[in-house]
Amino acid sequence: MLLCINIGNTNVALGLYEGDTRGPRWRLATDHERMPDEYALQVLGLLAQAGIPVQSVDCVVLASVVPPLTGRWVQLCHNYLGCDPLVVTNQVRTGVTIRYDDPEAVGADRIANAVAAYRLYGGPACTVDFARLPPSMPSMPPAITWAGRLLQGLALPPMLFSCALPSCSASSWCARRPPSGAIPSTPSNPALIFGYVGLVEGMVARFKAELGPETHVIATGGLSEIIAKETPLIQVVAPWLTLEGLHMIYEMNR
Repeated sequence: MLLCINIGNTNVALGLYEGDTRGPRWRLATDHERMPDEYALQVLGLLAQAGIPVQSVDCVVLASVVPPLTGRWVQLCHNYLGCDPLVVTNQVRTGVTIRYDDPEAVGADRIANAVAAYRLYGGPACTVDFARLPPSMPSMPPAITWAGRLLQGLALPPMLFSCALPSCSASSWCARRPPSGAIPSTPSNPALIFGYVGLVEGMVARFKAELGPETHVIATGGLSEIIAKETPLIQVVAPWLTLEGLHMIYEMNR
């Protein structure tokens, strides 16, 4: 049984695979102060709740964009799961060619997204990761060409950027669209959703102009379903795309 772990700035996504069979999936809040033993209590609790003996997890693949936490999760895997994880970098076998100016700067989650998008949906493709990010961290959608090359992504403002506005909170708008539509009849701020949808549509249109009109557009991340409902440009919603990519990368490297 394989445990896939994706450590993001605000969420840690975990998912189990037994061969090609998908198992339970979870999201934890990222806590930069939490120690390996504290994270282990959460992981072991989730496994126990799902009725999965910890001994059945015999391999782990890990992607992280939070360097200070990478070592802690590696330690967790070693101490509590009895295995050392495959840590995804641009050096592991992925099946895609990274064409960033600085390949070292490519986040492991973007690599995993590109691998899954290309193998599941073909190219050309564009993935947009609607993660719950803090205001200082941009989201970057990579584009995948027919040849399986990961192109330079374009930085987008994070989903929570506008939540710094007065009287707005992430919890109030992330759960639903503005009830009155784009022109508010209540003290709401429809720009939190519709403004971001317009930004995404504009960037995706430019991607398709360069990659071709047949470009697949895949949305992933914890907020993907909310945004996808508001635009016809998004063809596929795959909230757990990164975990799928990690599973594929592990199979290529084991």
